[in-house]
Amino acid sequence: MKELKEIRFNDSNLILKDNLVKSSILPEKISELNRNIVIQENTVIEGAVYATKLEIQSGDIEIQGTVFANLELFVNSNATGQIMFKKSVASSNSIVSRATKCNLIFGSDINSKKVTLYNAFVAGSIYADEIELKNCVVIGGVFATQNIDIENSIIGTFNGPTVKISQNIYILLPSAFTIEPIIIAKGVKFYNLTLADLGSLYKKKDESIDSGKIKIDTINDEIKTTLTDVGMQKTLRSYTVIGKVLAADLLDIDKFQNHFLLASASLGSQLLKTYEFGTDNEGKPIMLTLENLKNFFFDILNEKIVVKEITGSFDISEITKSFK
Repeated sequence: MKELKEIRFNDSNLILKDNLVKSSILPEKISELNRNIVIQENTVIEGAVYATKLEIQSGDIEIQGTVFANLELFVNSNATGQIMFKKSVASSNSIVSRATKCNLIFGSDINSKKVTLYNAFVAGSIYADEIELKNCVVIGGVFATQNIDIENSIIGTFNGPTVKISQNIYILLPSAFTIEPIIIAKGVKFYNLTLADLGSLYKKKDESIDSGKIKIDTINDEIKTTLTDVGMQKTLRSYTVIGKVLAADLLDIDKFQNHFLLASASLGSQLLKTYEFGTDNEGKPIMLTLENLKNFFFDILNEKIVVKEITGSFDISEITKSFK
């Protein structure tokens, strides 16, 4: 990154390039409530940001405080470099990035009416009316009041009235939820990673013999529940592998270290220190950093790291030992 120039401002519209902003960008008078901000490239903002419209044209960009864009937060489709939001990001209308060549990282939650993200890493959850994800990793949940469209992504879980999935989809938690039957594009591979040995894979070691990804059958793994209140009925569909997880819990899946790995990823840039996660197959220390975790999950998504499929069987004698 180039040497940055410190900037002070009071304009109704801001254009930032090669700037270091050592404060928040917040309105101080009525005229600044309609301020638009354009970040061209190579900028660090150390505080929070409020804008009517926030446009990011290219990296490297780092915003260390919370962000609120009243109408739109937009990342240019031709953006390159790293674009990082360290804390929560929100908009009254839309958050959109269809950029495929930049390293887009959200270190916390996203909240908007409409969210469209391509090639993004989200350490928190996404809350919106409409959500479209393509080639993304979301460690938390994807929660929509209207519809969700997920293509080739890893997510913690999802919950929405209408959900469409396509290409390769991985779920990190045991269950995901819809109201209408899930819409599945042709050729979809739908897997749950709850019993995958993510700890060993992160350390570049062999997976545990009783671990692996679970293929989700959207017909046989669907549980339909009807909720009834006075004069109202609501059907909730759950796509779950919880039965398999409960059986495997008796074999002690804590050794996979998945909970610790996912908790570290979900904290994103809020980790107070960098932790060691043991050593790899060459004896070198493995560090739990946001960048390392992001690369790890994208390697799984892009099949650079291949998670084996679980065998679906276990030794009953191992279960009985746990009760002695």
